[in-house]
Amino acid sequence: MTIEFSKYQGTGNDFVLIDNRDGRYNDLKKEAIAFLCHRRYGIGADGLMLLQEKKGYDFQMVYFNSDGSESTMCGNGGRCITAFARDLGIIESYAQFLAIDGPHEATIQQFDVELKMQDVSGIEKDQDASILNTGSPHFVKMVQDLEDFPVFEEGRKIRNREKFGKAGINVNFVEQTANTLSIRTYERGVEDETYSCGTGVTAGVLATIGTTQDNGIVNVHTKGGLLRVKFQKTGTETFQDIWLCGPARFVFKGSITL
Repeated sequence: MTIEFSKYQGTGNDFVLIDNRDGRYNDLKKEAIAFLCHRRYGIGADGLMLLQEKKGYDFQMVYFNSDGSESTMCGNGGRCITAFARDLGIIESYAQFLAIDGPHEATIQQFDVELKMQDVSGIEKDQDASILNTGSPHFVKMVQDLEDFPVFEEGRKIRNREKFGKAGINVNFVEQTANTLSIRTYERGVEDETYSCGTGVTAGVLATIGTTQDNGIVNVHTKGGLLRVKFQKTGTETFQDIWLCGPARFVFKGSITL
């Protein structure tokens, strides 16, 4: 099988994008997806997305982790697939699409994509950390000296805690300076630190600045660049009108034979 693909990245979080509107890749196996995402043998990416037809929406986003498993929502992936849809001529500057966690809206201007995330209904405390779902489950812990923090080692330990079950959890370490956050994330499914994680950045903002402010626009520094999160607080630990904003860029396109 020969696969036509495009590669996009959002603050260093990179993805293989495949136009599957005709259904030709419906039977793509887990092993094939893992191969395509492999950084030595395949194209190389943190994940793979199929853009599919969906009645009532501009498109459907189907997301897979780099290990080939179908995943929960990916925020940077949602922003990149919006750019992909624009480049395919499916949308112009606005999209309504369906992902695994439900409907999403997005706007795009040149390279900047703003993605509306799902409402957040609560934050669970875990000693000095927070747990919340922003389309994917996230563990958020404040730390000092984030640049030198052992993200891989500590993230892997937390991700595999028995309480989080076989599926595990994404783990975010956050350092705050004034109204700016720096976040590093260990992602399940990738099983490593990624340059950026959109749902993790969203979780980090809500679990820290969101607990003390009613609304805001927060700049977040990741290893791959700058993201912004906008939110409205509706209760003690509930939020709506949440937007993840930042660049989404085309990298290259090609074909590969499995």
